[in-house]
Amino acid sequence: MSESDCLFCNIRDEKIPAAIVYRDNDVLAFKDVTPRAPLHLLVIPLRHIASLTDARPEDAELFGKLMLAGARLAADAGHGEDGFRVVMNAGPNAGQSVFHVHLHVLAGRELAWPPG
Repeated sequence: MSESDCLFCNIRDEKIPAAIVYRDNDVLAFKDVTPRAPLHLLVIPLRHIASLTDARPEDAELFGKLMLAGARLAADAGHGEDGFRVVMNAGPNAGQSVFHVHLHVLAGRELAWPPG
């Protein structure tokens, strides 16, 4: 899949509207259009990486930035104390449906375990 065909790259490039809540030089976060919790954000790298399985060792800092942005956004939304979940699916059997790395940030209700 090329970046021009990628849903999240098109959101990044403002070709598709989204409720963006955060953007910096490396990371973009926006509200999920089909939320599974009162707070359901997607945090993506601006650089297209199809899946976690495509990440390289030099991507470690970028993946850390995704996690830190997700934690900060959950805390800013008032869920730092009561808790939140971050999830990254890798591949179709894990539930990945958009092949651009993305971190789900979920909060605002009790989340069951196991999740799948």
